[in-house]
Amino acid sequence: MDGLVVRSRAFSDDLKQAAIAIENATWSKLGYLNYTRPHRQYYDGVLEAYADLQLCLVEVATDLPVALANCVPVQSPETFDALPAEGWDWLVETGGTRRGGSANVLGALAISVPNEHRGKGFATRMIRELRELSERRGFDAVIAPVRPTAKCDYPHVPIAEYIHWKDEAGRLFDPWLRTHLSQGGRLVGPCERSMVVEEHIAFWETWAGRRFESSGDYVLDGALVPIAIDLERQMGRYEEPNVWVTYSS
Repeated sequence: MDGLVVRSRAFSDDLKQAAIAIENATWSKLGYLNYTRPHRQYYDGVLEAYADLQLCLVEVATDLPVALANCVPVQSPETFDALPAEGWDWLVETGGTRRGGSANVLGALAISVPNEHRGKGFATRMIRELRELSERRGFDAVIAPVRPTAKCDYPHVPIAEYIHWKDEAGRLFDPWLRTHLSQGGRLVGPCERSMVVEEHIAFWETWAGRRFESSGDYVLDGALVPIAIDLERQMGRYEEPNVWVTYSS
């Protein structure tokens, strides 16, 4: 008995609010990702509509969540090799606009673990919990647009090149991709426009903590690729690449 239990956000309003707080805190440094169009329009509604599918790993002693796994049911393309380049945004928009329609796969949206609980294997456990949820509910697979955690250290390297990097032991270089493969995931390939944020330059200057004096590509802390700044249009565009990973049930 490890003192942990898995519950859905539908368990109670208190658990739902605690889960929201954890997700906000975990992703606060990357809060600009909340401004993709599908995120603004559909994300909260998706989590509410499918509250019974949003998993919380709860510490029994405190009755508080220590890890989360969010997901959405969708209809996948005929083959996983045809999964779209829009990745995360596609999952959220598809799940948000086709509620009640046929769905054959579970799309993983995020696994969130607070800083104080990292290094305890909770993220890996939540991958397993998503797979078990998929099997219990009769889905064919779990599909995930995975955010490679170490890619932010190499923002100018194309994602199609990065995903083939190996470490000294011959394993995939990226630790989060490596974790997914160790749990039985299959790396399909990049989704180059997984999360797209296009906002006024002032928005990006706030997040960057600096002024942009000329058009060009700029690296933001934590971003996987540079932001393209266009002074003439007074806009900046960020196209985050993720990596499709699938798990068959």
